[in-house]
Amino acid sequence: MSIVKSYEITKQSVWDAYERVKANGGAAGVDGQTIAMFEENLKDNLYKIWNRMSSGSYLPPAVRFVEIPKSDGKTRTLGIPTISDRIAQMVAKMYLEPKLEPHFHPDSYGYRPKKSAHDAIGTARQRCWRHNWCVDLDIKGFFDNLDHELVMRAVRKHTDSKWILLYVERWLKAPGQQKDGTQVERNKGTPAGGVISPLLANLFLHYAFDKWMERNYPQNPFERYADDVIAHCHSEEEAISLKEAIELRLRECKLELHPEKTRIVYCKDDDRRGTYEHEKFDFLGYTFRARRSKNRHGKFFVNFSPAVSNKAAKAMRQKMRGWSLQLRSDKSIVDLGHMFRSTINGWINYYGRYYKSALYPIFYHLNRLLVRWAMRKYKKLKGHQRKATHWLGQVAKREVYLFPHWKHLGLLPPTGQ
Repeated sequence: MSIVKSYEITKQSVWDAYERVKANGGAAGVDGQTIAMFEENLKDNLYKIWNRMSSGSYLPPAVRFVEIPKSDGKTRTLGIPTISDRIAQMVAKMYLEPKLEPHFHPDSYGYRPKKSAHDAIGTARQRCWRHNWCVDLDIKGFFDNLDHELVMRAVRKHTDSKWILLYVERWLKAPGQQKDGTQVERNKGTPAGGVISPLLANLFLHYAFDKWMERNYPQNPFERYADDVIAHCHSEEEAISLKEAIELRLRECKLELHPEKTRIVYCKDDDRRGTYEHEKFDFLGYTFRARRSKNRHGKFFVNFSPAVSNKAAKAMRQKMRGWSLQLRSDKSIVDLGHMFRSTINGWINYYGRYYKSALYPIFYHLNRLLVRWAMRKYKKLKGHQRKATHWLGQVAKREVYLFPHWKHLGLLPPTGQ
């Protein structure tokens, strides 16, 4: 006799969701269970998720609140669901995402298949060349302040699936658990760190911002990566007016712009005269500002372009210092190359897409750290920076692929004479 379930959720979809969650990795939730621990009883754990979801009895556990430090000294709260709950959310996401994707705006880039931060940055660069002004928008506490009823209204517009509506509402309302074990009720927001949260956030802003802009301000193109938005204008007056209109619109949707972080920016270049209070902005780890460039004829000019931001550069240097190379004299230079290659590659691939030369000072710094490591490791190099630099340069010539910045940025240490 077959078991009749309330909702048609397949066991295969739960397995597929588990494989995606495993590939994404991540920390344990409130139950302390890691992926490895979950896999110790994999078949039963996946069966429980399927059984409860398909019968309508699945109740999400609390999300674990973690405070993440921000560059301004403040913190933001990340909500980390359990492994089981991440799998359950992934089941719902895999069902819902294909239904929403065709409706989303082409200039919404965040957390979407076949879209990337580089796409958003490249489009913003082109539009800054064509538009003299832009509004750099910062939505205050976006993930923490999403209105649940407005989110559910948007979800209902695209599906009448009872299990999706049931579980999305339960995930929105799932409590948060603080470090001391105290549980906090949530009547707004969706946990940054949840699997389904980015999809719900995109859906919310699709109606709160994207469609509204398309309907009311078709002459003002924008790039949106989740809640990070740049909107382009032809004049200062237009930018002021647009900022005020967006402020009112978001207020209608129970959100607000950050008063200090939302700015009108003049995209200054060779052809744009005068000055303005703000002539640069940060977007997705890049700073857009006037930069000296060379055209294909070898002539220099100034244009408004992106390069790695100071904030990102500082974070990379801090990460390098955190490697504590001076304490790793038990390792060989080859060991160090293997240990840090993937991180360095990631930085170069992301931040080297535009204005690559801005990375040079950061990776010269890494070469200096490697020189200091060599001076501590080898007695013959101790106290001889020039000799150590020469030694590292010889290694780099022989093993140019050992550290990605040697090959891809051409930043080999000098060998001297």
